[in-house]
Amino acid sequence: MSGTPELEHPDLADVELTEVLFALSDPARLQIVRDLADGPLEMAQCGATDPALPKSTKSHLMKVLREAGLIRNEAHGRRRLVSLRRNEVDAAFPGLLDSVLAGRGR
Repeated sequence: MSGTPELEHPDLADVELTEVLFALSDPARLQIVRDLADGPLEMAQCGATDPALPKSTKSHLMKVLREAGLIRNEAHGRRRLVSLRRNEVDAAFPGLLDSVLAGRGR
């Protein structure tokens, strides 16, 4: 074992739409979701936020997204791999991510 703790990921059946909408309401968190739409990234590559952003702030952004059921943040060796739970979110909240991702250039 690498010593990297496993994080809890909620079952989307237990997540309220308001929690998901809250998580998406922050521009930095929304940008992370948009970046992950193209595929998983290592935590260190999630540069959607200002590179000068404190590690604690970035961790909090990820925690809110994970607890809202939008992302998976899993140990991958000594690193963490972050991915969008696209299929699960689409099943629980049809059309939501399509609407969010359609606004990319705005």
